[in-house]
Amino acid sequence: MRLLLAIFLPWLQFFTIGRPFAGLFCLMLQLTVIGWLPAALWSVYALSQYKTDQKIERALRR
Repeated sequence: MRLLLAIFLPWLQFFTIGRPFAGLFCLMLQLTVIGWLPAALWSVYALSQYKTDQKIERALRR
């Protein structure tokens, strides 16, 4: 679900992972027609980093 959000509404996805300032910057980037593709790619990359951070955090708790 978050992956679809990252592709279609990249700025909103940043808010779901707890990065509101990146979300605002991404929204400004997405408002330009040329900036939508880089915003979507950045959002997908940030989502993958978030998932990796979550896995590391779970492993360290054990």
